[in-house]
Amino acid sequence: MKAVVQLKYGTPDAVLQLREVEKPVVRDDEVLVRVRAASMHVDVWHVVTGRPYVLRLVGNGLRRPMTQIPGTDVAGQVESTGKHVMRFQPGDDVFGETAVNSWRHGGAFAEYVAVPQDWLALKPVNVTFEQAAAVPTCGSIALRNLRGAGRLRAGQNVLINGAGGSVGSIAVQIARADGARVTGVDCAEKLEMILSLGAERVLDFRQEDFIRGGERYDLILDIASTLSLADCKRVLTPNGIYVFIGHDHFGRARGRIVGSVPHFFALIARGRFEAHLPRPPFGPFSKQEVMTVLQGLLEAGKLSPVVGKTFPLSEVPAAMRAMQEGSVRGRIVVVP
Repeated sequence: MKAVVQLKYGTPDAVLQLREVEKPVVRDDEVLVRVRAASMHVDVWHVVTGRPYVLRLVGNGLRRPMTQIPGTDVAGQVESTGKHVMRFQPGDDVFGETAVNSWRHGGAFAEYVAVPQDWLALKPVNVTFEQAAAVPTCGSIALRNLRGAGRLRAGQNVLINGAGGSVGSIAVQIARADGARVTGVDCAEKLEMILSLGAERVLDFRQEDFIRGGERYDLILDIASTLSLADCKRVLTPNGIYVFIGHDHFGRARGRIVGSVPHFFALIARGRFEAHLPRPPFGPFSKQEVMTVLQGLLEAGKLSPVVGKTFPLSEVPAAMRAMQEGSVRGRIVVVP
C-alpha cells in the first residue's frame, strides 16, 4: 500500500516521503480501515517536527519516530476485523482516532490503517468521509475543554478565541448545541464562516479588543493561546472560567524546547486555588465516550465540519504548509 513515511524529525518537506509499505496486520481487538480521508491538524505538525522537544518524551520517540506513518484522524470503510471485534464488520463506514494520544503518529496518512475498535464509531450517513475525518482529535479537545474543564451550561455567555481554526470551529458548534451564546474571535477573513457555524457575535482580533468592551463572559476558551488570565479576569463573571488550550503557533510562541507545556501545567496547578481557572478532574471522557458524543452531534446535524481543501497523499507536506500559513478557510483533509 502507499503511505507517507517519516524516518526522522524535521520540516515536513525534508522528512516526509510517499512510499510503498506493507499493509497493517490487525490484532485481535483491531479493525483494518480502508482510509477514505484523514485530516490535518496542528498536533500532526508538532509530531512531524518533534517540536517542542519535550513532547518527544510522551512516546513518539526521542531521536526519531518509533511509528513511521503520521496522521491520527481517519474516516473510511472496515476492510477486516480481529477475532475479538464485536462492534464492527467488513463494509461498515467508520471514523475515529488512530493513536493513543495526539502526540504520537497514528498511521492515518496511508491507504490502510489498523485501529482498536474502541477508538472508532460508525460514520453517520449525513456527513461525508472528509467531514467525519475532520472531527475526532479536534472534537475531543473542544468537548473535553467545554464540557469538562469549562463546565459548559445552557444560557452561558461564551467567548472562543481562535474560533475559526480546527478546534475553534468545532467548539463554536458544540457550545451552540449546548445552548450557549457564542462570541467568536479570529481574523477578519474567517468571521463570516464563524457566523455560519452559529456564533451570535464575531470580533476581528486585529481591530477589536474584547477586554475593553462591556461584555462579561461565563467561559473564555483560549484556543489561540494569546490571552492572559489577568486580562480575562476583567471580563469574566464572578464564577467565570478561563480555559487555556496551549497553541504554540508552530513553534513561534514559547520556544522549541518546552513550548507552552510548563505554562499549561502551571495553570492546572493554580486551578486548585484560583476561582477563574478550571479545577481537575476535567471529566471521565474515554475515547469511546468522546466518539459516541461526536457521532451523535454529527448525526443530529448539530456539528457540520467545514472542509476547506483536500490534498492527495503525495502532497501531505503541501497540506501542512497550507495549515501553517492559515490560507485555507475550513479544515484541510488528506484523501488517499
